[in-house]
Amino acid sequence: MTATPGSTPTIVLVGHGMVGQRFLEALAERGLTATHRVVVLCEEPRPAYDRVALTSYFSGKTPEDLSMTDMEFIATHGIELYVGDPAETVDREAKRVTARSGQVFDYDTLVLATGSFPFVPPVPNKDAEGCFVYRTIEDLLAIEEYARSKATVGAVVGGGLLGLEAAGALKGLGLTSHIVEFAPRLMPVQVDDGGGAALLRTIEEMGLSVHTGVGTQEILVDAEGAVTGMKLSDGSELATDMVVFSAGVRPRDQLARDCGLTVGERGGITVDEQCRTVADPHVFAIGECALASDGRVYGLVAPGYEQAETAAATIASDEASFTGADLSTKLKLLGVDVASFGDAHGTAEDCLDVVYSDSRAGLYKKLVIGRDGTLLGGILVGDADAYGTLKAFTGSVPPVSPESLVLPAGAGESVQLGPSALPDDAIVCSCHNVSKGAIRGAVTDHQCTTVPEVKKCTKAGTGCGSCVKVLGQLVNAELEASGVEVDKGLCGCFGQTREELYEIVHALRITTYQDLLDRHGREEARGGDGCEICKPAVGSIIASLAPTIGASGYVLDGEQASLQDTNDHFLANLQKNGSYSVVPRIPGGEIAPEKLIVIGEIARDFGLYTKITGGQRIDMFGARVEQLPLIWARLVDAGFESGHAYGKSLRTVKSCVGQTWCRYGVQDSVKMAIDLELRYRGLRSPHKLKSAVSGCQRECAEAQSKDFGVIATANGWNLYVGGNGGATPRHADLLAQDLSDAELVRLIDRFLMFYIRTADRLERTSTWLERIPGGLDHVRDVVVHDSLGICDELEQLMRAHVAHYRDEWAETINDPEKLARFVSFVNAPDTPDPVVAFVPERDQMKPDLPLLSIGMRPAADVLEGSAQR
Repeated sequence: MTATPGSTPTIVLVGHGMVGQRFLEALAERGLTATHRVVVLCEEPRPAYDRVALTSYFSGKTPEDLSMTDMEFIATHGIELYVGDPAETVDREAKRVTARSGQVFDYDTLVLATGSFPFVPPVPNKDAEGCFVYRTIEDLLAIEEYARSKATVGAVVGGGLLGLEAAGALKGLGLTSHIVEFAPRLMPVQVDDGGGAALLRTIEEMGLSVHTGVGTQEILVDAEGAVTGMKLSDGSELATDMVVFSAGVRPRDQLARDCGLTVGERGGITVDEQCRTVADPHVFAIGECALASDGRVYGLVAPGYEQAETAAATIASDEASFTGADLSTKLKLLGVDVASFGDAHGTAEDCLDVVYSDSRAGLYKKLVIGRDGTLLGGILVGDADAYGTLKAFTGSVPPVSPESLVLPAGAGESVQLGPSALPDDAIVCSCHNVSKGAIRGAVTDHQCTTVPEVKKCTKAGTGCGSCVKVLGQLVNAELEASGVEVDKGLCGCFGQTREELYEIVHALRITTYQDLLDRHGREEARGGDGCEICKPAVGSIIASLAPTIGASGYVLDGEQASLQDTNDHFLANLQKNGSYSVVPRIPGGEIAPEKLIVIGEIARDFGLYTKITGGQRIDMFGARVEQLPLIWARLVDAGFESGHAYGKSLRTVKSCVGQTWCRYGVQDSVKMAIDLELRYRGLRSPHKLKSAVSGCQRECAEAQSKDFGVIATANGWNLYVGGNGGATPRHADLLAQDLSDAELVRLIDRFLMFYIRTADRLERTSTWLERIPGGLDHVRDVVVHDSLGICDELEQLMRAHVAHYRDEWAETINDPEKLARFVSFVNAPDTPDPVVAFVPERDQMKPDLPLLSIGMRPAADVLEGSAQR
């Protein structure tokens, strides 16, 4: 088949990785997709995905989560995307590309973005069963399948970025993991000996074995040809069932070689400053396959993006050039921060090193300083919080001494230099080459007031994400400098944030809303009644801290009752016709037949609609307010407790049947779900909490869509946090893995109490995790590594909650004073609400909405909310 372009000029893009996708976006931004036919030949079976975040697949991300291709974008711009159909040949004389499928495409402009391929050392048996490379999603799928079925020990050849990520992935799959690196240290390109030593110590403490200064001489195999070990260059042998090669990459330039394009001596398609090949002005090369005009092949995504933009600009007849790029990187490897920027190894003449090292803490910081005080580069291991600011200062003289920049906070003359000190031309986002001045302009000229708005306007923070923290600081600073008051107060009554109010209540043992308002509210609000924003928020804070500060934990006690949201007023969810739902707790979704019968009898006797929910509970709808105590008296008598469906608290902990019944299960997920639900029941929080426990990696309980989810492994439990379903779904992130039962509970205790302590009003864990400075890394540092030294306090707060838990409905039905509130009309307590009526549907009943809309009393054929029979 031959595709004839007609009179419309055609751009053919060969390769659809991250750089290829950025090239398409750059074409669209310049209007070229409207004037050109654009054809994309993609070799992989899926369109462009985030290869930088490839390892997150083993943390619960799906291939769909990693996708960078918006198919609506492809369709809107008329791009012809051929997946799984790579270019086979290029005829430069005829300006024609032939794909594997046999399709032929004539081109006016050809862009090669073929990327790179993994380098596999030429050792015997390198292709044996059990040998893999670590490059694509398909590679990861194959590694996962082999690790689960045929391997217990894995070895990674290569101690660079991908090698360390691969080793962490193997460990996460339950394998004993080894790293073999020919260089004398890990990550030899990014860090020096001091940084490598700090990284080595931390990684070995995680249980990985590291072998540096040795190479692989041979892969040992059994009679069937499967891997059994490795022979190393020092004569030793390493027993292993699996080998993953991650020893670097090479430019994928064979297509260019075959069609006669010039390539470098060590590979790479030779291009000029416009990314046009030196041998053919109609052919461009971008990304890892290109040998840039400065003689380098760039393996980082940020230079690739610059090359993509340069090529698109040149095709559009705009002036642009690529003469080199910043090789700075910030990484999170096996939970360890590693960053390098500028002249990290101090190759400049007469440069000096300023070093801070704490081997016990796994910290190493080095700044390279010129004789005139110019910051030339640096290396950060274990703590890279200052990376964004330091990188932006590279090439200039910082306003403070270099010694003060590497010392930890509180040590000597340490200085935490903020981004406000950066010059306007400092590059804040290297991925998209966005300067501080451009970010300021987004706020002042384009009226952006939030980080998401600035991201959309400038693309800053949408690449690797390492600049997002600095981005937020710059946005707030610019708003304040522009005279926009950034009021972080909770509402018009309080100038403090919810987090600050939590700390005030906790520290001063304040037990009432009125006391807090009168002592710490805004001047004009003191002595008043407060508002509907702060009253429920403060009520929730007091309830969550009740055992510690000496307040009543019962939400309908005294003043607390007036602070609650509508649902909490009657300990039930208000429905659209004025009736209420009744939701008893069913821990872990496990229920005995006798209790099922009780629920059925109650639903029958009170004429309630019943529904089994996605949270593995049975909801009963249609109860009038005066019926709630009668219904709950029977439920409590049968051993049920409140399910807290009405409160900002723990809802459910779903579970699959786990190893007890399922042939795939590896842990008892039902027992763990029940234990967790009973532990955290009644815990008041900024927003509702949902959880689930899956008994194996098949994930039947959907734990990765929960605020905290647990997935069983052969070695224990993996803990995921910050997930969310609903209108804005978010996959949870892996917080820790292979935990024992006790370790799992301890980390969940800490995570929940830290969230309750620091989240904003009505902020789900998913939003909180993305909003809190440092994100997941900061949360992990706090709750796993106790970086703030507050874990004992967080655990104590949770122990107090567990020890003082009381079922709200059990207390209510035994207190006549509390029962008095459950009436439709205060002045006629025995009169039911006439608008609450129902009509039959599918052997049950539903609200009579037409009656509700006209406000009439029920007709004879309408089923009134029946009294107990």
